[in-house]
Amino acid sequence: MDPERPVPREVLEELLEDAHWAPSHGLTQPWRFHVFRTPESRAELAGQLVALYDRAIPGPERDPAKRAKLAGGPRRAPVVVAVVARIEPDGKIPEWEELAAVSCAAQNFMLSAHQRGLGSFWSTPPVACSRELVEWLGHAGDDGDGDDEYRALGLLYLGWPLAGEAAPRSVRAPLAERVTWHGE
Repeated sequence: MDPERPVPREVLEELLEDAHWAPSHGLTQPWRFHVFRTPESRAELAGQLVALYDRAIPGPERDPAKRAKLAGGPRRAPVVVAVVARIEPDGKIPEWEELAAVSCAAQNFMLSAHQRGLGSFWSTPPVACSRELVEWLGHAGDDGDGDDEYRALGLLYLGWPLAGEAAPRSVRAPLAERVTWHGE
């Protein structure tokens, strides 16, 4: 991705609107998105990821490569979106359904980005899925009813391909290996 080529806010709003149309049982709309699109905000996110890693892993056990990846990742894409799921522990909707709904929203976002020529990928290092990141993002409390919980589901990286480079191609197993036709 080209970290120097910004993604216009209007495009991001379209992607987020597409994400917002994901299905959710009971229309709970459990997704919460935190957008980091300025160099300063991405640097702050990178610093927080490293700080969380350093707190979680004792000094002698820290992997310098993992630490460098956490520090550099948010700086290599012009947009990083932290994905959070709001869960009502005793709500009528099971947690797995809320997580599935947020995953659908993330996929809508990524498919919409692809349609516009943007590249994206979903990254889930442990610190990006930690309770500490949820709290840093401002979800230490709840939405007012006293029992909400939040789960960080990782980071979506988004950006334009580098000039002169084609987007990477993904490989899939043949579809026939993943589909069973019944009654035919």
